[in-house]
Amino acid sequence: MVERQKSEPGTDQQAASVEFRGVTKIYGKTVTAVDDISLQIATGTLVTLLGPSGCGKTTTLRMIAGLEMTTSGSVWIGGVDVTKLPATDRDVSMVFQSYALFPHMSVLENVSYGLKFSGFNKVDTKKRALAGLDLVGLADYGSRLPSELSGGQQQRVAVARALVLEPQVLLFDEPLSNLDAKLRRQVREEIREIQQNLGLTVVYVTHDQEEALAVSDRIIVMNNATIAQDGTPRDLYEKPANRFVADFIGEANNLVCRITAIKDDTAEVKLGPYTIKLPARGMKEGAAYLAVRPNKIVLGPASATNAIPGKIVRITYVGNHLELTLSTDLGDIFAISGNVDAPFRPDEAVGVTFAAKGPVLLRD
Repeated sequence: MVERQKSEPGTDQQAASVEFRGVTKIYGKTVTAVDDISLQIATGTLVTLLGPSGCGKTTTLRMIAGLEMTTSGSVWIGGVDVTKLPATDRDVSMVFQSYALFPHMSVLENVSYGLKFSGFNKVDTKKRALAGLDLVGLADYGSRLPSELSGGQQQRVAVARALVLEPQVLLFDEPLSNLDAKLRRQVREEIREIQQNLGLTVVYVTHDQEEALAVSDRIIVMNNATIAQDGTPRDLYEKPANRFVADFIGEANNLVCRITAIKDDTAEVKLGPYTIKLPARGMKEGAAYLAVRPNKIVLGPASATNAIPGKIVRITYVGNHLELTLSTDLGDIFAISGNVDAPFRPDEAVGVTFAAKGPVLLRD
Protein backbone atom coordinates (compact mmCIF):
# COMPACT_ATOMS: atom_id res chain seq x y z
CA MET A 1 0.00 0.00 0.00
CA VAL A 2 1.32 3.45 -0.91
CA GLU A 3 2.06 5.59 2.12
CA ARG A 4 0.43 9.02 2.11
CA GLN A 5 1.77 12.23 3.51
CA LYS A 6 -0.78 14.84 4.48
CA SER A 7 -0.99 17.62 7.00
CA GLU A 8 -2.41 17.20 10.48
CA PRO A 9 -6.20 17.38 10.76
CA GLY A 10 -7.45 20.92 10.60
CA THR A 11 -4.37 22.47 9.00
CA ASP A 12 -5.17 21.76 5.33
CA GLN A 13 -8.81 20.88 5.05
CA GLN A 14 -9.96 20.57 1.44
CA ALA A 15 -13.63 21.39 1.88
CA ALA A 16 -15.83 21.26 -1.22
CA SER A 17 -19.25 22.30 -2.40
CA VAL A 18 -22.17 19.90 -2.91
CA GLU A 19 -24.81 20.17 -5.63
CA PHE A 20 -27.89 18.15 -6.57
CA ARG A 21 -29.26 18.62 -10.07
CA GLY A 22 -32.80 17.28 -10.48
CA VAL A 23 -32.19 14.27 -8.24
CA THR A 24 -34.89 11.62 -7.81
CA LYS A 25 -34.68 8.41 -5.78
CA ILE A 26 -37.33 5.72 -6.21
CA TYR A 27 -37.33 2.47 -4.27
CA GLY A 28 -38.87 -0.39 -6.17
CA LYS A 29 -41.39 0.95 -8.65
CA THR A 30 -43.68 3.03 -6.47
CA VAL A 31 -41.92 4.54 -3.43
CA THR A 32 -40.49 7.97 -4.24
CA ALA A 33 -38.10 8.91 -1.42
CA VAL A 34 -36.71 12.04 -3.12
CA ASP A 35 -38.60 13.77 -5.92
CA ASP A 36 -36.65 15.92 -8.41
CA ILE A 37 -34.74 18.08 -5.94
CA SER A 38 -32.01 20.58 -6.78
CA LEU A 39 -29.85 22.18 -4.11
CA GLN A 40 -26.47 23.83 -3.63
CA ILE A 41 -24.30 23.71 -0.51
CA ALA A 42 -21.45 26.20 -0.53
CA THR A 43 -17.93 25.29 0.53
CA GLY A 44 -17.27 25.77 4.24
CA THR A 45 -20.91 26.01 5.33
CA LEU A 46 -23.05 23.88 7.62
CA VAL A 47 -26.38 23.09 5.99
CA THR A 48 -29.08 21.11 7.77
CA LEU A 49 -31.63 18.86 6.11
CA LEU A 50 -34.66 19.13 8.37
CA GLY A 51 -38.03 17.46 8.23
CA PRO A 52 -40.34 14.81 9.68
CA SER A 53 -39.69 11.09 9.43
CA GLY A 54 -40.03 9.82 5.87
CA CYS A 55 -39.54 13.21 4.20
CA GLY A 56 -36.40 12.14 2.30
CA LYS A 57 -33.67 13.87 4.30
CA THR A 58 -31.69 10.75 5.23
CA THR A 59 -31.96 9.37 1.69
CA THR A 60 -30.58 12.70 0.42
CA LEU A 61 -27.64 12.45 2.84
CA ARG A 62 -26.95 8.86 1.81
CA MET A 63 -26.89 9.87 -1.86
CA ILE A 64 -24.19 12.43 -1.05
CA ALA A 65 -22.22 9.68 0.68
CA GLY A 66 -22.72 7.22 -2.16
CA LEU A 67 -24.54 4.76 0.10
CA GLU A 68 -27.59 5.18 -2.15
CA MET A 69 -27.47 5.79 -5.89
CA THR A 70 -29.78 8.21 -7.68
CA THR A 71 -32.61 6.97 -9.89
CA SER A 72 -32.20 10.10 -12.03
CA GLY A 73 -30.36 13.41 -11.81
CA SER A 74 -26.77 14.04 -10.78
CA VAL A 75 -24.70 14.65 -7.62
CA TRP A 76 -21.66 16.92 -7.72
CA ILE A 77 -18.94 17.35 -5.08
CA GLY A 78 -16.34 20.04 -5.56
CA GLY A 79 -17.52 20.59 -9.11
CA VAL A 80 -16.98 16.91 -10.02
CA ASP A 81 -19.83 14.63 -11.07
CA VAL A 82 -19.78 11.76 -8.55
CA THR A 83 -23.23 10.36 -9.40
CA LYS A 84 -21.95 6.94 -10.42
CA LEU A 85 -19.06 6.72 -7.95
CA PRO A 86 -19.39 4.27 -5.02
CA ALA A 87 -18.97 5.45 -1.44
CA THR A 88 -15.37 4.24 -1.35
CA ASP A 89 -14.41 6.64 -4.15
CA ARG A 90 -16.05 9.74 -2.68
CA ASP A 91 -14.04 11.95 -0.36
CA VAL A 92 -16.71 12.17 2.34
CA SER A 93 -17.00 10.93 5.93
CA MET A 94 -20.16 10.20 7.88
CA VAL A 95 -20.89 10.42 11.60
CA PHE A 96 -23.73 8.05 12.45
CA GLN A 97 -26.47 8.26 15.04
CA SER A 98 -25.20 5.08 16.71
CA TYR A 99 -21.54 6.31 16.87
CA ALA A 100 -20.48 2.88 15.41
CA LEU A 101 -17.40 2.62 17.66
CA PHE A 102 -15.63 -0.71 18.05
CA PRO A 103 -16.16 -1.67 21.73
CA HIS A 104 -13.02 -3.83 21.96
CA MET A 105 -10.73 -1.07 20.63
CA SER A 106 -9.34 1.85 22.55
CA VAL A 107 -10.38 5.39 21.67
CA LEU A 108 -7.09 5.95 19.84
CA GLU A 109 -7.50 2.71 17.89
CA ASN A 110 -11.05 3.69 16.90
CA VAL A 111 -9.87 7.06 15.57
CA SER A 112 -6.93 5.41 13.79
CA TYR A 113 -9.01 2.71 12.14
CA GLY A 114 -9.88 4.49 8.90
CA LEU A 115 -6.36 5.87 8.50
CA LYS A 116 -4.90 2.37 8.38
CA PHE A 117 -6.84 1.71 5.18
CA SER A 118 -6.06 5.08 3.62
CA GLY A 119 -2.35 4.61 2.96
CA PHE A 120 -0.85 6.28 6.05
CA ASN A 121 2.16 4.73 7.77
CA LYS A 122 2.06 3.85 11.48
CA VAL A 123 3.81 7.00 12.64
CA ASP A 124 1.55 9.34 10.66
CA THR A 125 -1.53 7.34 11.63
CA LYS A 126 -0.85 7.77 15.34
CA LYS A 127 0.16 11.41 14.94
CA ARG A 128 -3.02 12.26 13.04
CA ALA A 129 -5.24 10.28 15.43
CA LEU A 130 -3.78 12.12 18.43
CA ALA A 131 -4.26 15.45 16.66
CA GLY A 132 -7.87 14.49 15.92
CA LEU A 133 -8.56 13.68 19.56
CA ASP A 134 -7.01 16.98 20.56
CA LEU A 135 -9.36 18.80 18.17
CA VAL A 136 -12.42 17.40 19.97
CA GLY A 137 -11.01 17.88 23.47
CA LEU A 138 -10.18 14.22 24.18
CA ALA A 139 -6.38 14.30 24.02
CA ASP A 140 -6.05 12.41 27.34
CA TYR A 141 -8.64 9.73 26.55
CA GLY A 142 -6.82 7.70 23.89
CA SER A 143 -6.23 4.62 26.06
CA ARG A 144 -9.83 4.31 27.27
CA LEU A 145 -12.46 1.98 25.86
CA PRO A 146 -15.71 3.45 24.46
CA SER A 147 -17.62 1.92 27.40
CA GLU A 148 -15.59 4.11 29.74
CA LEU A 149 -16.83 7.32 28.07
CA SER A 150 -20.06 9.28 28.36
CA GLY A 151 -22.44 9.48 25.40
CA GLY A 152 -21.17 12.94 24.51
CA GLN A 153 -17.55 11.80 24.62
CA GLN A 154 -18.33 8.81 22.40
CA GLN A 155 -19.94 11.15 19.88
CA ARG A 156 -16.81 13.30 19.88
CA VAL A 157 -14.69 10.21 19.21
CA ALA A 158 -16.90 9.49 16.19
CA VAL A 159 -16.38 13.09 15.00
CA ALA A 160 -12.60 12.79 15.46
CA ARG A 161 -12.55 9.53 13.47
CA ALA A 162 -14.27 11.30 10.59
CA LEU A 163 -12.15 14.47 10.81
CA VAL A 164 -8.77 12.75 10.60
CA LEU A 165 -9.56 11.58 7.08
CA GLU A 166 -9.82 15.23 5.98
CA PRO A 167 -12.95 14.67 3.91
CA GLN A 168 -14.20 17.17 1.38
CA VAL A 169 -17.63 16.87 2.99
CA LEU A 170 -18.52 15.75 6.52
CA LEU A 171 -21.97 14.21 6.97
CA PHE A 172 -23.95 13.92 10.22
CA ASP A 173 -26.98 11.61 10.44
CA GLU A 174 -29.07 12.46 13.53
CA PRO A 175 -25.84 12.69 15.58
CA LEU A 176 -27.38 13.85 18.87
CA SER A 177 -30.56 11.80 19.10
CA ASN A 178 -29.07 9.41 21.69
CA LEU A 179 -28.08 12.20 24.08
CA ASP A 180 -30.10 13.90 26.80
CA ALA A 181 -31.27 17.49 26.30
CA LYS A 182 -28.46 19.21 28.22
CA LEU A 183 -25.75 17.15 26.56
CA ARG A 184 -27.27 17.75 23.11
CA ARG A 185 -26.80 21.50 23.57
CA GLN A 186 -23.18 21.04 24.60
CA VAL A 187 -22.22 18.67 21.78
CA ARG A 188 -24.01 20.65 19.05
CA GLU A 189 -22.06 23.74 20.15
CA GLU A 190 -18.82 21.75 19.94
CA ILE A 191 -19.69 20.45 16.45
CA ARG A 192 -20.49 23.97 15.27
CA GLU A 193 -17.26 25.37 16.75
CA ILE A 194 -15.14 22.69 15.04
CA GLN A 195 -16.93 23.25 11.72
CA GLN A 196 -16.36 27.02 11.85
CA ASN A 197 -12.76 26.80 13.07
CA LEU A 198 -11.77 24.33 10.32
CA GLY A 199 -13.95 25.75 7.55
CA LEU A 200 -15.58 22.36 6.93
CA THR A 201 -18.43 21.68 4.54
CA VAL A 202 -20.99 19.89 6.70
CA VAL A 203 -24.36 18.40 5.77
CA TYR A 204 -26.35 17.69 8.92
CA VAL A 205 -29.58 15.71 9.18
CA THR A 206 -31.99 16.13 12.08
CA HIS A 207 -35.69 16.24 12.85
CA ASP A 208 -35.06 18.54 15.84
CA GLN A 209 -36.02 22.12 14.92
CA GLU A 210 -34.13 23.77 17.78
CA GLU A 211 -30.98 21.85 16.92
CA ALA A 212 -31.23 22.94 13.28
CA LEU A 213 -31.76 26.59 14.20
CA ALA A 214 -28.77 26.51 16.57
CA VAL A 215 -26.09 25.04 14.29
CA SER A 216 -26.95 25.94 10.71
CA ASP A 217 -25.83 28.52 8.18
CA ARG A 218 -28.79 27.34 6.07
CA ILE A 219 -31.67 24.96 6.58
CA ILE A 220 -33.33 22.94 3.85
CA VAL A 221 -36.79 21.92 5.06
CA MET A 222 -38.07 18.78 3.37
CA ASN A 223 -41.61 17.41 3.22
CA ASN A 224 -43.07 14.58 1.15
CA ALA A 225 -39.79 13.96 -0.72
CA THR A 226 -39.45 17.58 -1.89
CA ILE A 227 -37.91 20.83 -0.62
CA ALA A 228 -40.51 22.92 1.18
CA GLN A 229 -38.17 25.88 1.82
CA ASP A 230 -34.46 26.67 1.74
CA GLY A 231 -33.06 29.61 3.71
CA THR A 232 -31.27 30.93 6.77
CA PRO A 233 -32.59 29.96 10.22
CA ARG A 234 -33.95 33.49 10.72
CA ASP A 235 -35.67 33.55 7.32
CA LEU A 236 -37.38 30.23 7.92
CA TYR A 237 -38.53 31.22 11.40
CA GLU A 238 -39.64 34.76 10.60
CA LYS A 239 -40.68 34.35 6.94
CA PRO A 240 -41.97 30.80 6.44
CA ALA A 241 -43.10 30.00 2.91
CA ASN A 242 -46.19 28.03 3.90
CA ARG A 243 -48.15 26.60 6.80
CA PHE A 244 -46.09 23.41 6.97
CA VAL A 245 -42.81 25.33 7.41
CA ALA A 246 -44.39 27.75 9.88
CA ASP A 247 -45.64 24.92 12.06
CA PHE A 248 -42.55 22.71 11.71
CA ILE A 249 -40.01 25.42 12.45
CA GLY A 250 -40.70 26.47 16.00
CA GLU A 251 -44.46 25.75 16.10
CA ALA A 252 -47.14 28.22 15.08
CA ASN A 253 -50.87 28.83 15.29
CA ASN A 254 -52.17 28.70 11.72
CA LEU A 255 -55.36 30.77 11.60
CA VAL A 256 -57.78 31.53 8.78
CA CYS A 257 -58.00 35.28 8.16
CA ARG A 258 -59.12 37.79 5.52
CA ILE A 259 -57.07 40.56 3.93
CA THR A 260 -59.53 43.46 3.61
CA ALA A 261 -57.22 46.15 2.20
CA ILE A 262 -53.64 46.64 1.01
CA LYS A 263 -51.75 49.92 0.86
CA ASP A 264 -48.00 50.39 0.31
CA ASP A 265 -47.39 46.65 0.90
CA THR A 266 -49.18 46.82 4.25
CA ALA A 267 -52.21 44.56 4.63
CA GLU A 268 -55.19 45.16 6.85
CA VAL A 269 -56.08 41.74 8.22
CA LYS A 270 -59.27 40.70 10.00
CA LEU A 271 -59.78 37.70 12.27
CA GLY A 272 -63.34 37.89 13.52
CA PRO A 273 -63.66 41.19 15.40
CA TYR A 274 -59.89 41.70 15.51
CA THR A 275 -58.02 43.85 12.97
CA ILE A 276 -54.24 44.04 12.62
CA LYS A 277 -51.86 45.54 10.03
CA LEU A 278 -49.01 43.39 8.71
CA PRO A 279 -46.54 43.21 5.79
CA ALA A 280 -48.54 42.04 2.77
CA ARG A 281 -45.72 39.83 1.38
CA GLY A 282 -47.04 40.36 -2.15
CA MET A 283 -50.48 38.96 -1.35
CA LYS A 284 -53.83 40.28 -2.57
CA GLU A 285 -57.13 40.98 -0.84
CA GLY A 286 -59.16 37.93 0.12
CA ALA A 287 -58.87 34.78 2.20
CA ALA A 288 -55.44 33.90 3.63
CA TYR A 289 -53.74 32.23 6.55
CA LEU A 290 -51.93 33.85 9.44
CA ALA A 291 -49.09 32.10 11.29
CA VAL A 292 -48.62 33.34 14.85
CA ARG A 293 -45.92 32.02 17.18
CA PRO A 294 -47.14 31.08 20.68
CA ASN A 295 -44.87 33.70 22.26
CA LYS A 296 -46.46 36.39 20.08
CA ILE A 297 -49.91 35.87 21.61
CA VAL A 298 -50.90 38.68 23.98
CA LEU A 299 -53.63 38.15 26.59
CA GLY A 300 -55.62 41.12 27.86
CA PRO A 301 -58.91 41.78 29.59
CA ALA A 302 -62.06 40.27 28.15
CA SER A 303 -63.46 43.79 27.77
CA ALA A 304 -60.81 44.79 25.21
CA THR A 305 -62.44 46.17 22.05
CA ASN A 306 -60.00 45.24 19.24
CA ALA A 307 -59.40 41.64 20.31
CA ILE A 308 -60.49 38.05 19.77
CA PRO A 309 -62.75 36.85 22.61
CA GLY A 310 -61.28 33.74 24.21
CA LYS A 311 -61.35 31.49 27.22
CA ILE A 312 -58.44 29.77 28.95
CA VAL A 313 -59.07 26.03 28.92
CA ARG A 314 -55.68 24.74 30.05
CA ILE A 315 -52.63 26.11 31.89
CA THR A 316 -49.37 24.15 32.15
CA TYR A 317 -46.39 25.27 34.24
CA VAL A 318 -43.10 24.16 32.65
CA GLY A 319 -40.57 26.03 34.80
CA ASN A 320 -39.53 29.16 32.93
CA HIS A 321 -42.87 29.78 31.21
CA LEU A 322 -46.55 28.94 31.15
CA GLU A 323 -48.23 27.11 28.28
CA LEU A 324 -51.86 28.07 27.73
CA THR A 325 -54.54 26.64 25.49
CA LEU A 326 -57.23 29.18 24.55
CA SER A 327 -60.64 28.44 23.11
CA THR A 328 -61.86 30.99 20.52
CA ASP A 329 -64.32 31.17 17.61
CA LEU A 330 -61.28 30.82 15.31
CA GLY A 331 -60.33 27.52 16.94
CA ASP A 332 -57.94 26.67 19.73
CA ILE A 333 -54.91 28.95 20.11
CA PHE A 334 -51.71 27.88 21.85
CA ALA A 335 -49.90 30.62 23.79
CA ILE A 336 -46.74 30.90 25.85
CA SER A 337 -46.31 33.42 28.68
CA GLY A 338 -42.96 34.19 30.26
CA ASN A 339 -44.76 35.57 33.32
CA VAL A 340 -45.02 32.42 35.42
CA ASP A 341 -46.55 34.42 38.26
CA ALA A 342 -49.39 35.79 36.12
CA PRO A 343 -52.76 35.14 37.81
CA PHE A 344 -54.29 33.20 34.90
CA ARG A 345 -57.11 30.80 35.79
CA PRO A 346 -58.85 28.00 33.88
CA ASP A 347 -62.18 29.14 32.35
CA GLU A 348 -61.07 32.79 32.60
CA ALA A 349 -62.33 34.99 29.76
CA VAL A 350 -59.60 36.97 27.98
CA GLY A 351 -59.09 39.25 24.99
CA VAL A 352 -56.54 37.75 22.55
CA THR A 353 -54.32 40.00 20.43
CA PHE A 354 -50.98 39.55 18.67
CA ALA A 355 -47.62 41.28 18.98
CA ALA A 356 -47.03 43.96 16.34
CA LYS A 357 -44.01 42.06 14.95
CA GLY A 358 -44.05 38.33 14.41
CA PRO A 359 -47.35 37.24 12.80
CA VAL A 360 -46.85 36.28 9.14
CA LEU A 361 -49.34 36.08 6.27
CA LEU A 362 -49.29 32.87 4.24
CA ARG A 363 -50.94 31.78 1.01
CA ASP A 364 -51.21 28.11 1.93
